[in-house]
Amino acid sequence: MSSPSSRRIKVANVITRMMAGAGGVALRGALALDQDRYEVTIITGATDVTGEQSDARDEVVTGADAVKDAPPGDLLAEAHAAGLNVARIASLVPQIAPRRDRRALRTLTRLYTEGEFDVVHTHSAKAGALGRAAAFRAGVGRVVHTLHGFPFHEFQPAWRRAAYVRIERQLGRRTDALLAVGNAVAAEAIRRRLAVPERVRTIAPAVDIADATYGRAARGLARRWLGLPAGVRLVGTVGRIDYQKAPEQWVDALATIAGDDVWGVWIGDGPLRQQLLDRVAKRGLADRFRLLGHRDNVLELLPAFDVFALASRYEGLPCALVEAMSAGVPVVATAVNAVPDLVIAGETGLLVPPGNPPLLGGAISYLLDEPAQAERMAEAARNRLSDRFSPMALGAVLDDTYRGRYPWM
Repeated sequence: MSSPSSRRIKVANVITRMMAGAGGVALRGALALDQDRYEVTIITGATDVTGEQSDARDEVVTGADAVKDAPPGDLLAEAHAAGLNVARIASLVPQIAPRRDRRALRTLTRLYTEGEFDVVHTHSAKAGALGRAAAFRAGVGRVVHTLHGFPFHEFQPAWRRAAYVRIERQLGRRTDALLAVGNAVAAEAIRRRLAVPERVRTIAPAVDIADATYGRAARGLARRWLGLPAGVRLVGTVGRIDYQKAPEQWVDALATIAGDDVWGVWIGDGPLRQQLLDRVAKRGLADRFRLLGHRDNVLELLPAFDVFALASRYEGLPCALVEAMSAGVPVVATAVNAVPDLVIAGETGLLVPPGNPPLLGGAISYLLDEPAQAERMAEAARNRLSDRFSPMALGAVLDDTYRGRYPWM
């Protein structure tokens, strides 16, 4: 391998799905790096996330071929358009699939070796495991992993949770730096001994809120875009419709709120889309609910919300929370992982325990019925946001980390 001083440092960013919060953070961090110093390649998994069709596809596709026919919300096309190298591995899928996992491991090992990467930076559970294992095999000089959350949580069987912790510990012993999105995520990683403390650093999610708008004019425009009737009180959320986000509990919470003027909106899509719609119909909310699917103009739509509600069973530190706060929207969220970094109970929003729709509904009702308190919390939350959430702040951390300058050690 040639010396990094004689050429740009070559970084492989590996992520299972290049979408949602983790994908956005990975992309914005990569784009914040000095392109005169770094050559970044984004490596992600199959567009068919079930892997059912991967045997019929080329194992690795790159460039324009990697971004065509991408599903809504996939950010690889944006990375390609920005000048980053991109690759898609057909066998890299989210779920455990031994045969495909072995092939993905071999493919990643080959790509690292052929690409002469100086740094491998992994994101998400599956890519974090296979991507780091392949880096060890290929002898990559520096291995970095970002913990956007954990593959283990309290809603799993104890044996599975214990197995995931063991795997993360084994990987952590050979990981040079562990970047944890949020204080609570970093604390949990240290408590679980996923890495030695001096290799763990807390980072904020990189969220580009420079163009965020808020106030009466932004609210009116957003509501016209949504076509809402006059006088509607809107409870909304943004996120992938999957088990983690507890969509059925979100709907159940909405159903507990009195008043036909209370509507719900979900921005996002995912595997539980139909179950969400079925739950909406079952709870009699079909006439007062909108599922918008994936949208590229989330920052423009958020001011329409009266309350942003997060029902997640587990989280890292969701970018959507930062975006909602930047739009001046009061928030209610479950008190999981690093969410309390942003949502300080009674100060910048309200916290509720996960898995309790009546309490979530009650907290939403309070903010709807007490606009002065809701406005106070929303203003405090907006004022609390700082440059540490910017892509440039993350880029500075990545520059130090990739070069082996660990100022926190």
